Order: sequence, then structure tokens, then C-alpha cells
Amino acid sequence: MYLLGFDLGSSSVKACLVDADSGNVVASAFYPQPEMAIEAPQPGFAEQQPELWWQNACLASKAVMQQAAIQPGEVKAIGISYQMHGLVVVDKDFNVLRPSIIWCDSRAVAYGNAAFDALGHEHTLHHLLNSPGNFTAAKLAWVKANEPDVYAQVSQFMLPGDYLAARMTGDIVTTASGLSEGAFWDFQEAKPAQFLLDYFGFATSLIPPIKPTFAPQGEITASAAAELGLAAGTPVTYRAGDQPNNAWSLNVLEPGQIAATAGTSGVVYGVSDQAKYDPKSRVNTFLHVSHTAQAPRYGVLLCVNGTGILNSWLRNQVLRRTVGYDEMNVLAHEAPIGADGLVCLPFGNGAERMLENADLGASFHGLQLTRHGLPHLIRSAHEGIVFAFYYGIQIMESLGVGLQKIRAGEANMFLSPLFRDTLANLTGATIELYNTDGAQGAARGAGLGLGHYKNAQEAFTGLHVTKTIEPDMRAQEAYRAAYGRWLMALEGNR
Repeated sequence: MYLLGFDLGSSSVKACLVDADSGNVVASAFYPQPEMAIEAPQPGFAEQQPELWWQNACLASKAVMQQAAIQPGEVKAIGISYQMHGLVVVDKDFNVLRPSIIWCDSRAVAYGNAAFDALGHEHTLHHLLNSPGNFTAAKLAWVKANEPDVYAQVSQFMLPGDYLAARMTGDIVTTASGLSEGAFWDFQEAKPAQFLLDYFGFATSLIPPIKPTFAPQGEITASAAAELGLAAGTPVTYRAGDQPNNAWSLNVLEPGQIAATAGTSGVVYGVSDQAKYDPKSRVNTFLHVSHTAQAPRYGVLLCVNGTGILNSWLRNQVLRRTVGYDEMNVLAHEAPIGADGLVCLPFGNGAERMLENADLGASFHGLQLTRHGLPHLIRSAHEGIVFAFYYGIQIMESLGVGLQKIRAGEANMFLSPLFRDTLANLTGATIELYNTDGAQGAARGAGLGLGHYKNAQEAFTGLHVTKTIEPDMRAQEAYRAAYGRWLMALEGNR
């Protein structure tokens, strides 16, 4: 039997087919091959068409089925990972009313901040563990205030993964973990935050029914099965936001464990058994996928919006795609640690929660036209991303999330030796890279939700370390000096 996982990202939709017993990947594919467009109709806006998610999910699903050459009925369960914090709104007939406002969109910051002030910081943080900031609830408030004709037709709102699952099953449902990532969850009451719904004037009926993260959540309809190349009746048995799912895929389930990813955005995600929060909401606390009332598990999330997107911008816009990422890594090594004083602030992809929802833009500082060349530019970008990680990691450590070992998939920016060496040497943490990704993790989650695996540990058969990066403590002083220059540039631009 086989398990199928989908990972709905900002750049593509990936599908992965896993042999349930061996844990081995049988086939994987992603669409589109060039990155999905992010529409920006106004400065600070970021939107995508949900229909494109569906079309690319269908293409990826058919591709893996063709690669594996198996019968549709051999796929026994489906799991979904998805880009967090997005908003999809539909009418009573399941018509999408507007493009999705996705995670890096900044338009709703003022609405979240106003709610934070009006409801009281202490009360809000005590119940939500976060400021409403720029999360899904604030985005829905923006629609209500700025597009009243659209809002009047809204029957229910969804997160991106809820939408993808609903296209498959015809059932609109969500999870408690998902609601927590949208700032809709009251951690003290263990239910949707009625006080926030009342403040924004949202009807309770807008919230879909809540299902467990690992459990049957609907079955594929005949029409959806035909488009996906699957069998009607196949159950969806797992869904989670991409960062909790990334942690799950790396078997990061217990307090003290750390997961990281560095795709379009970069994330460090630590697990805690304490419902703690940052008073400035610069890092955020959500329900982890392994949370239960008996054994609480919270995910403390640091996000840097401008990570892989900065690297791709350099390649696409500056280098005009004349070199690949591997060649960029080689070039970057020609520059010394600290890039000879060239500093990059790697922002510019929307408001950064780590910077209290400021949108500073990306920038380079200290450029000397007679000393700096392409290697310095690339190295300063990679180092700038790591320095932004480290800035947020220090905030996480203030909440009791320790950092001795980082687990990550061998993908995206973690393919760069310079990036991962800089992260290890600056933090002093060992980095373990694993043979996994979000789609594979979603497939494993589907197996647990189906009941094929009796416990989480059974789900990780076939997961292993592919590379270990030990910190070179001799280089730490040079990296921390470079970080100090980066910090001065950051403070000078805030």
C-alpha cells in the first residue's frame, strides 16, 4: 500500500508517494516547473489564485502515479502540508470570492495591531499567545473593511490546506493547529477565540468544523479523483501548516528539539511543553501537530520572510540566470567571512514579524565599488540570511527554547555549504540533514492518521541522516564580528 503527500508551497505544489511499509519514496513531482507567480496588485500585497494550487496539485498527483505505475486503489490515504497564515474565502456554493491573501502579504498589519491595542496586550497574549498582527484573522478583517461586497458573500474562510482538502473531498473542515496559526485559537479556553471574533464582528459560523490533525477528514469525490488520477473514496487523514509539518517530517515532536527550513522563507521551529509567548510577538507560538490535552506541545516559530527568495532574486535578476545555484555557492566561497565588510539585510518579502511587523525592504550596506564583486554580494546575502536567523534564535532562547542541534531536510538553502556552515559556526549548533521534505512528511502523517502506523515512531521508518555539519568553533569569533556589523546595519535602518 502507498501513502500520498502534498506540499502546497508558495513556489509550487509537490506530491510524494511513499511505500507505507518500508517508508521509502516511490515517486515525487512538483508543478509548475517555473515558480508559481505571487501577484502584488499594490505595494505590500501578495496574492495567489487557489485554482492554480488545484491545477498544479492535479498535475503533480498524476505525475507520481505515472512514475510509480501503480493502480489508483493502491493509494490508501492522503496527507496535506500547506503554506501557513493564508486566507481563502468562499460563498455558500464553494465559489472562491477573491484571490488568496497569502502569508507574506502585509496589508492587514494595521488591523491586527488595532485589535491588539483595543483588546489589551496582556489579555490578548495570555489567550492567543500572539498579537493578531498579520495573521489570517487580521486578513479577514481587511476584507470585511475594504471589500464589503465580497465579505457579505463569505460563507466560510479557509486556510490554503483547508481549501486543497475541500477541493478533494467536498467537505470544508479545519484543525485546531490551523486555527492557532491564524490567531483564531484561545489557548486558555481550548476553543476558537470568541473575544476576537466578537471584536472583528465575525460570525462563529465562518469557522469550519474542527477535525483532529491525524484522523479521517473526508474522502475523495469521484470528480476530484478523476482530476487527480486517484480512486474515489480515498481518505484525507492528515493536514498541517508547512512549518509544523516540516518539524513532524523531521521527527521533531518533543520539547528541546529544533527543526529548520530555508525555502522561499526561512524558519526555525522549536517544540516546547510550555505555553509561553514573546511580549512583542516577534516569534510566535502555535499548537504543534503532536499537541494533546494530556501532553501539551507547542511550536515556537521564528520566520524570516526573505530567505530563498533573496537567493533566487540574485540569480534571476542580477545574474540573469547565467549561472546555477551550485556555481553561486562556489563564487561565494571566493569572498572571506564577513564579505569584506559588505552587509546584506535579507528582508523585502513583506512585513517581518521578527521586526515587529516592520517592512524594511532588502538592502546592501558598505558597498565599495573598488573592493567588492559578485562573490562578496552572494556571500553577504547568504550570511545576511543566517544573521537574521540568529537574531530571531536569540529571542527564542529567551523563551527557554534551547539550541544545541538543528534538524533540516537536505533541500533549498541547506544545499548550500556556505549557508549551513555559517549557521553552524555562528550558533555553535550541530546541523543534521535528513532525507525528507514536506510532501514526504505529509504522506507519513497520512499513514498515522489512517491508523496504519500505531504510533509516531513507526511512521519514521526509512528516515535517516544524510549529512552532519559540526560547528568549527575556531571560526565563531569571525562570524560573530560580522554579525555585530550586520546588527549595526539593522538598527540603523529601523
